[in-house]
Amino acid sequence: MVDFLEFNKGVIEEFRTNAGVCGGPFEGAPMILVTMTGAKSGRELCSPLVYSTDGDDPIIIASKGGAPEHPNWYHNLLANPTVKVEIGTESWEATAHLAEGDERKRLYDQQAAQMPQFSEYEKSAAEANREIPVFRLVRN
Repeated sequence: MVDFLEFNKGVIEEFRTNAGVCGGPFEGAPMILVTMTGAKSGRELCSPLVYSTDGDDPIIIASKGGAPEHPNWYHNLLANPTVKVEIGTESWEATAHLAEGDERKRLYDQQAAQMPQFSEYEKSAAEANREIPVFRLVRN
């Protein structure tokens, strides 16, 4: 079984060492680090994620690979929407906004067009009656 904390630590280190470029399963994928406050713990937590953009805003998707439940970071963003964003060597503070309705669908479809695995994630999540959340990160 994969130790996701250790895996994420390695991805975060690789991201910061290589100006946002990661290899392995993330080779060629646009990567972002989102540092947030834990909903329960209140600790600072960092999640490496793939992202797309809409205008100037990064878009992140709480797919969890199509799992039946949302990733932990989804709950953190709802509870504490102020985050630190890192793309490449640039970082800034942003507010996470949960997209809904037509905007959510448009943003999700946009990422699925770039990364076809997101279509599969959506099918898997739908089997568990879960709609995958989408967040827009708006620079503060």
